[in-house]
Amino acid sequence: MGKAKKTRKFGEVKRMINPKDMRLKKNQQKAAEKKDAEKCAEVRHVEREASNMFFKYNTALGPPYHVIIDTNFINFALQNKLELVRAMMDCLYAKCIPVVTDCVLAELEKLGPKYRMALRVARDPRFERLPCSHKGTYADDCIVERVMQHRCYIVATCDRDLKRRIRKVPGVPIMFIVNHKLSIERLPDAYGAPKTTHSGSGGGK
Repeated sequence: MGKAKKTRKFGEVKRMINPKDMRLKKNQQKAAEKKDAEKCAEVRHVEREASNMFFKYNTALGPPYHVIIDTNFINFALQNKLELVRAMMDCLYAKCIPVVTDCVLAELEKLGPKYRMALRVARDPRFERLPCSHKGTYADDCIVERVMQHRCYIVATCDRDLKRRIRKVPGVPIMFIVNHKLSIERLPDAYGAPKTTHSGSGGGK
């Protein structure tokens, strides 16, 4: 049998921890100091409250109401056989101007021939057109950004995620479809809003 060859080990040294290792206490202290310095240096941005807000009430809202329409709201209105302008006026008892953004029209165009009726409704000459300057055609981000800048709109949508995002913006009412008619939330004394009944004890003598 052949004898196994042993390779000679050159430069054997004792293993030592790297002086920059984060397990060392002094390095942990340096990292903590650096983090505190960055926290102190950062500029805190606090959003200014809109001047048209009186507590949770938006004084900028008033007839004629400008209603921004989401993509799926037009589809649900067609499914429920609702004529948008008339249904909005029946809901709010005031003149309503439906508003369509460029990205909503772009989304409808992307959906193809199946949604050609919705696209025809969105191109109604009675609807106001809002140009978009942002990149992409995602309508939800555009609508949220627009109502945060200008709180003079009502948002018409049936999208649960968009409703959740709009509810975080104070003073912006949401229009939606329920029981084959339009309803609205977060608008004080709205005629079309569902009434909430408060159960209480009977009256006195």
